[in-house]
Amino acid sequence: MAVHVLSSEQSLIQQYVAELRDIAIQTDRLRFRKNIERIGQIMAYEISKKLEWKKVNIQTPLGHHNSTQLTEQPVLATILRAGIPMHHGLLDFFDKADCAFISAYRKHEDHNPHFEIVVEYLASPSIENRNVLLIDPMLATGQSIENTYKTLLQRGKPKSLHIVSLIASKAGLKYLLTHLPEATIWVADIDETLDENGYIVSGLGDAGDLCFGEKL
Repeated sequence: MAVHVLSSEQSLIQQYVAELRDIAIQTDRLRFRKNIERIGQIMAYEISKKLEWKKVNIQTPLGHHNSTQLTEQPVLATILRAGIPMHHGLLDFFDKADCAFISAYRKHEDHNPHFEIVVEYLASPSIENRNVLLIDPMLATGQSIENTYKTLLQRGKPKSLHIVSLIASKAGLKYLLTHLPEATIWVADIDETLDENGYIVSGLGDAGDLCFGEKL
């Protein structure tokens, strides 16, 4: 498993992540969503370097040019609802991509910190022999990603799997190293720990609530 951490080098992505974490800025939902979208765009650019390309002959107004294009567009598989802004950013760059949407959430019993991951909805094209980008902003325990991917396998076996997140915990990365060793992981930043409820510390809070408002 390869892990690409985009904040490991100085760039604008560090500023966008810092603003996402900042409680003084988080109150501006538009800016919060836009920063996630920007990070999605940057990640799309970086991921594109690892995909397959082909030579094509282009007709210009004055002649022909030997150019390079993606061999095929990936499938963008996004976990609802927090993944929507990042999905928009990636779709801006992979603008002809097929898209899949999955509903996955933590189900707690009587405020017990232990939980199960429930997947209730899947809308997906075939992913057989496709490059799949699985989008989930917060890679905490890794269980949501694993269960979502297992559900996606109902639509075929992909050529490659790229997991795309804003912030990952070290524990979540370790979990996926064991359970999805074939995946390539792209994250904007990595945090050290999880709290007793399995949330990333220091993290940024509930990405879905910050994007769209608190849920009941």
